[in-house]
Order: sequence, then structure tokens, then C-alpha cells
Amino acid sequence: MNFRITDKKKAIIKRVYKISLVLIGVVIVLFNDTFGKLEGFVEFITLYFLVLFFTFFYWLFKQIKSIIRLKNEKTKTELMHLKSQVNPHFFFNTLNNLYGLVGKDAEKAQELILKLSDMMRYSVYDGEKDTVLLSEEVTYLQNYIELHKMRYHKTIDIQFNIDITDNDHKVMPLLFIILLENAFKHGVENLRKNAYVHLNLTAHQNAINFEIENNFDATEESQEEGIGLQNLKRRLELVYPKNHTLTTSKTDDIYYAKLNITNL
Repeated sequence: MNFRITDKKKAIIKRVYKISLVLIGVVIVLFNDTFGKLEGFVEFITLYFLVLFFTFFYWLFKQIKSIIRLKNEKTKTELMHLKSQVNPHFFFNTLNNLYGLVGKDAEKAQELILKLSDMMRYSVYDGEKDTVLLSEEVTYLQNYIELHKMRYHKTIDIQFNIDITDNDHKVMPLLFIILLENAFKHGVENLRKNAYVHLNLTAHQNAINFEIENNFDATEESQEEGIGLQNLKRRLELVYPKNHTLTTSKTDDIYYAKLNITNL
């Protein structure tokens, strides 16, 4: 953490220092007038400086503690704001599809409503937590994929390979959904045929690796970094500042992203 003393705090420190010098001068005068010599003065002035020293550093400790608290509160506020921006595009699109499906296939619409309800509950309630179980994140991704399969009237090659040795890993909620959402938003939605999304999630010991690859229509839209990806990068910086790597690449009509988190 970068600790910066503001001009106001510098002025307070200077004022305390000047007052201390004045008090020392007063003490010297009083002791000279009272005793005429410096008997016991060394012990007194030593005690005085010790009291002054501890008083000053107690004040400094309180200031640093206050700054750390304010910084943590600011970080939590920013994280909550970033989480609230996750996947509104998906929910709006699903509701639009649901509206058209209710009159045509009531049974399928009911199934879609239940899955959407579970996802919204997770996004609203669990999304506010600091951490969730990795298995819960996996379930959220699987529900997202199932909802998309129900939405589209075309064949999509979706593969989700999972290799997790410990389901008790705890991670930041809504961690992978932005990468998956981008794969559908920029890839599947714009392709009439041969669309695919391939995912790999591995978790061993204290490390998690998430890879996702999808194709897209290079003639219609280039898959560039948008608000969602910027959102994810900022959240990773706040929660895993030195323990993550996020890389993306694009070749021809294929987009690839890889997220690695260590020291969990």
C-alpha cells in the first residue's frame, strides 16, 4: 500500500513539533529557576521525550489505520459496483426469448424460467459474497450454457471439460462468466452455422486454470476488448493483484482467452 502524507497532515506534524520545542523551553526555564541546577533534569526530560515519542506514534498509527480502513471501504465499494455490471446483456436477451417462448412451448418456458431464476438468485445473492465455492461457479456456468442451448434454434458445438481435484477451492464470485458471455455474444450470436465454444477448467492444489475458445464471424464484427473484459481485469487486480494472469489472443476467426489464478 502506498502511504501518502497530505499537506494537511504535514502541517499538523509541524505544529506538534513546534509546540514540543516550546514546551521543552518552558520546562528548562522552570527547572533552572526551581533547582538552580540540573539535578533530576535528565531523568525528567528523558521521560518527557518518551511520552512525546509514544504520543506521536500513537497518533500516526491511528492515521495509518484510518487510511487503510478508507482504502478497504473504497475497494469493496468498487467491487460491488463492478459485480453489479456483470451479464445484464444476457438476462435481457433471455427474458426477450422467454416472452416469445411462453405461447409456443409452455413446458420449455417453465424449464427456462427455473434455470434463469437460479442464475439470477446466484448473481444477486452469492455475487455479493467475497468468495464462493468453485463448484458453485461451475454450476452457474453450466446453467448459463444450458439456457443458451434452449435459446438458439441452431446447432452449437459446446464442450466443457472439467478436471477439479478439490471442489473446496474458494474463488471470487462471477469470475469466469464474462469470458463465457463474450464467447456467445461475439461468436455464437453472429454465426449461422458451425459455431463452437470450447471450455477447459482445471483446479489442482492451489491453482485454477480456465481456458475458453470460440469462433466468430470476422466479416461482421471483430472481437475487441469491451467493458466486460475491462471489468474483469479490474476485479482481478483488486482481488488477486499478484496471483493471476489473463491472456487473450485472436487469429483469423478464432478467439482464445486463458485465466490462471495461483496461491489460493
